[in-house]
Amino acid sequence: MVKTYPLPDPGTATDVTKAANVKVAQSLPLADQSDFEKARKGLIASIDGPIETEDGRTVMDPGAFAFLDGPAADTVNPSLWRQGQLNAIHGLFEVADGIYQVRGYDIALMTLIRGETGWIIVDCLISIETAKAALKLAMDHLGERPIRAVLITHTHADHFGGSRGVLTDDMIADGDIPIIVPEGFTRYSVSEAVLAGNQMARRAMYQFGLLVPPGPAGFVDSGIGKSNAKGNRSFVLPTKEISETGERLTVDGVEFVFQMASGTEAPSEFIFYLPRHKALCMAEVTCRTMHNILTLRGAEVRDPLQWSACIDESLNMFGDEVEIYFACHNWPEWGNENIRGYLEEQRDIYRYIHDQALRLANTGYTPREIAEEVEEPEFMKRSFSVRGYYGTLNHNLKATYQKYYGYFDGNPAHLEPHTPVEEGRRYVRAMGGSEAVLDLAWAAFEEGDYRWAATILNHLVFAEPSSETARAMLASTYEQLGFQAESVIWRNIYLCGAHELREGVKPRQRVGGVNEDIARAMPIGDFFNLLAVKLDPAKAKSVDWAINFELTDSDETVVVTVRNQVENHKLDARDEDADLTVSLTRLTLNDIAYGRSSIDDAIENGSVNVTGSVDTFKSYLDMHDTFDLWFNVVEP
Repeated sequence: MVKTYPLPDPGTATDVTKAANVKVAQSLPLADQSDFEKARKGLIASIDGPIETEDGRTVMDPGAFAFLDGPAADTVNPSLWRQGQLNAIHGLFEVADGIYQVRGYDIALMTLIRGETGWIIVDCLISIETAKAALKLAMDHLGERPIRAVLITHTHADHFGGSRGVLTDDMIADGDIPIIVPEGFTRYSVSEAVLAGNQMARRAMYQFGLLVPPGPAGFVDSGIGKSNAKGNRSFVLPTKEISETGERLTVDGVEFVFQMASGTEAPSEFIFYLPRHKALCMAEVTCRTMHNILTLRGAEVRDPLQWSACIDESLNMFGDEVEIYFACHNWPEWGNENIRGYLEEQRDIYRYIHDQALRLANTGYTPREIAEEVEEPEFMKRSFSVRGYYGTLNHNLKATYQKYYGYFDGNPAHLEPHTPVEEGRRYVRAMGGSEAVLDLAWAAFEEGDYRWAATILNHLVFAEPSSETARAMLASTYEQLGFQAESVIWRNIYLCGAHELREGVKPRQRVGGVNEDIARAMPIGDFFNLLAVKLDPAKAKSVDWAINFELTDSDETVVVTVRNQVENHKLDARDEDADLTVSLTRLTLNDIAYGRSSIDDAIENGSVNVTGSVDTFKSYLDMHDTFDLWFNVVEP
């Protein structure tokens, strides 16, 4: 007979979790309503119904978050509940005379600045549908005016994905509307997630809670905004790059003063100041939360020291006269003293993370020890704007260690541990078998030691993934950890893990990723780098080939070599002794990158011409892996 354990019903908080959340509520000034007043200030109008695609699919529905009205549910950290309520305040807002924002219909927001003859748009949200709806809301209530310029502050898709929602094909083709970006924008926007994109996309489902529905026991918020709109994305090539701090530009009669912020929150980013309005836009360098030094979906580690220095530079450049603060997430701030205090706290949290991680690392502490040892600074206990709704002190300290020292903590035992499956089997055997592990885990669960329960149950699930009892108990454990988490990222990761332990991996429609616009803008080198990443060395052991690629519509040539079980390429080159020559258009490459066809299909329909052995070329293609987005995360 299989032993059973009285696990709580899914979606139910245990007494331990309830008590933990009550303790949080008692430790923070949750009764302070000042942020709610700021988040509602200047409200003009709202979109009440859902935003949909042309075929009726819901992209964003602000009504789905009506459950946030009222006291915090016991399945949500009360501090996070407060942030969720604030980000659920949605609509068109006047920030100042001539500056407006549309907030609450995406994870990011759209800013409109009134120029002499039209609108200057700052950031375009993540999807075409939400951008179009945001612009319509503004036009309906502020008056129809032409778009005179688009500024995109940095390289993340939630700021440019909706470009075609504010710019028509004719407007883009005419090239009369300046699209102003920071230096390096196109390269990083298009290339940042190409090589590592499949892993990032899968983990982003967990980070952004895309596998669980909104509700008190599910998705609550995104920390820096409401939620990722699930619409169609686009990309438009910029027309002007900003490259220097202090650079000035007048756009439709409005003067902008730029500050470069690349290498902080994004690899290419700028901040700008509007002297006429005494208004400072901090892009995503500052938000109403602590940000990520290393985003848990996967990315390059960011530099907290440079991040802190950038905010300090903003204070030095604009701090004496600024009266209005706004950004590309969350709500604004008004008044010089308030803005300076806010920016100083934002500056200091990243400096604190940097300095404390290195202080302890230099005395021999390891990443996990550092994360446990460092306490919240006193200002973090009273200031909601630096709390860990998105990034956390815990994982940001570990990320800072990683930036300086790498993944290895210096302990020889951690040089070559077994794989999770093999390690799990050995742990389970050493602990007396699966029944003994379940009993130990249940004892930890009842005590509220969910971190330990998760550790040993994870070993059991990887050793015996078919154990329904282990999966159910681990799912309940993850759920309680999620219910207690102040960070939406941690909550979402825990709850998505619980969901897939219970339901299994169920492929669904993919949102975002490499679309037609991105494929069109992708440098050829990135395309061939991605092919090289997909090469299976076991299939290339005895291969020594050179292949010429001719792009017939762009007059570009690429030589690809496969030898030593490695694939390399040279741009603007041709090998006269190549084994094969492959001719195709860049459009065909775009179709492949966009996922609309494969090179194999192109051979069959004549879109690709091969001089040499077609069988050899197909053998070359067969040496490459096909990445499956829906790989397992919480089981082998």
